[in-house]
Amino acid sequence: MTALLKILRTGPGLTLQDRGRSGYLDVGLSRGGAVDRLALDEGAALLGQSPDCAVIEMAGMGGDFEASADMRIALTGAPMRATRDGAKLAWHASHLLQAGERLSIGPVQAGCYGYLHVGGGIDAPVCLGARAAHLSAGIGAALSAGDVLAIGKDKGTETGLLLDPDNRFDGGVVRVVASFQTHLFAQAERDRFQSAPMRRDARANRMGVGLDPEGGGFHVEGGRNVVSEVIVPGDIQITGDGTPFVLMADCQTTGGYPRIATVLPCDLPKVAQAPVGAALRFQFVDLEKAVALERADAQRRAALSRSRHPLIRDPHRMTDLLSYQLISGVVAGDEDDP
Repeated sequence: MTALLKILRTGPGLTLQDRGRSGYLDVGLSRGGAVDRLALDEGAALLGQSPDCAVIEMAGMGGDFEASADMRIALTGAPMRATRDGAKLAWHASHLLQAGERLSIGPVQAGCYGYLHVGGGIDAPVCLGARAAHLSAGIGAALSAGDVLAIGKDKGTETGLLLDPDNRFDGGVVRVVASFQTHLFAQAERDRFQSAPMRRDARANRMGVGLDPEGGGFHVEGGRNVVSEVIVPGDIQITGDGTPFVLMADCQTTGGYPRIATVLPCDLPKVAQAPVGAALRFQFVDLEKAVALERADAQRRAALSRSRHPLIRDPHRMTDLLSYQLISGVVAGDEDDP
């Protein structure tokens, strides 16, 4: 019998996502898929399955879910308050959700996008090679209360595993490479693009993230004469008033705004997860360095399963047992004074 996950309550931003669709730019369909693709790799590592499995992406708010049968779950991306029948669950970890139990996921506590993974993945219909919803392209629909999702066959058994989260939920340095129109910007503007702090503003969704640069927008000579051409996630367009917009997973496939730079794919989750007001600083790297960074990131993601550790440590394997506070107020006595 197929296991089912019923949605009892949902916020406005829940969709099914996976790694998206490639090969359709020529017909006007962008990649789509999860905004934070690193979260897919983290969930796959926690459950020991493919990162191609479909998951539930939660933008800002989660929902309530009920399992028809025992199933493994993992929670990744932006931390949210999660409980199982009222008992708190750790984020960036895998758990067992038993038949009839209620999983409740609240609002984000940091970042923007959280992800609910299930062992075996969500067995939704495949459209153009993916299960991901792409609402701006009219593919799929937002999830709502009453929806019942079929779950694929789960070949794994392990739960109770934890990953130390990659720190990408409060802004920081974002590496970029030169784009097709970078040379149109004066050197002073390019230098300011790297040195001026920018804040993530409230204008953001799965198509793009607006930025508020200190000192005002960026100017480019002849910017309005740029011919429309192909654009991809990570491109940073400068609009007519000088505002930078970082294009995200559901961006359009062509555009005529000049692009001052393009974010490295490995740093794009940092932009996606930056909350309103978070500071972002951009840093140019050359193509050789960018390729090396992408290769290193791919190797790191492939090795995530080796970074898992038990959510509850086994006392028989804790060689430094006396250094832990096992009973409230009782310690070994050799700790440093506060």
